[in-house]
Amino acid sequence: MYLLADVIPNYSILVSVGIVVMLILIVSFLVAFNTSQRKKFQYNQNLLHLKEAQQNELIKAAVRSEETERHRISEELHDEVGALLSATKLYLSNLHDKSGHEDREIYKKSLELLDESIHKVRSISHNLHSGILKELGLNEAIHSFAQKLSQPGKLEVITELDNNYDSKNHENDISIYRVMQELCGNVIKHSHAKFLRITSHIENNILTFTIKHNGKGLTQEEFEKLRYQGKGLGLKNIQNRMILLKGKINFERSAHENIITLNIPVNALL
Repeated sequence: MYLLADVIPNYSILVSVGIVVMLILIVSFLVAFNTSQRKKFQYNQNLLHLKEAQQNELIKAAVRSEETERHRISEELHDEVGALLSATKLYLSNLHDKSGHEDREIYKKSLELLDESIHKVRSISHNLHSGILKELGLNEAIHSFAQKLSQPGKLEVITELDNNYDSKNHENDISIYRVMQELCGNVIKHSHAKFLRITSHIENNILTFTIKHNGKGLTQEEFEKLRYQGKGLGLKNIQNRMILLKGKINFERSAHENIITLNIPVNALL
């Protein structure tokens, strides 16, 4: 016969073993669950990075395609339309000596219009072509573009750009230049501003551009909304280029002044 004293120790051992086994199972479950969650999180992160990389590649392809088309149009304007206008001016000049007084007045006016047309075609061609960036650099290209926007008595344009910026990546300079062109163009077309000021500076490896004007401006909320609409294609292009630059854009509107700020990591431009 087993005595009660002999049974109790055996029972205690079984209980202890059972508790240990349960603890091992619980710990094993927690470890397995934690490992599973980490793998799931890592998978989601990898998937997110893959989607982001694919999105960036699509944006790059779209930007390169746009830039290629700009170059094509620029060359056609310069080589074909510009050449035709110049030839027309030459033919018109040959008529000058054979014309009477009234015809000469018409000739003079026609020549003025032709000269203006040739100038505009060249200006548009230069704005479309990014060669000016290689020749002059980003700051001088922005300054040159901004001065063309200035209209005495209608719009005063001022540029104050930090000369310490020296990019080694031509494609990124093109993106910055196009963003500035689009933003300033929008100010001209939609804001009815009388004053436009463009500044830039580098601090803590961040290249910052600031556009200030006294016309009608956007808030950040309006920008986020409009860039997803069909008529907001220009704003969408701005956002796409800012994604490639790994930068941020912010719109502020007040009663007296509107401010557009671009923050671009300098390290991302190398």
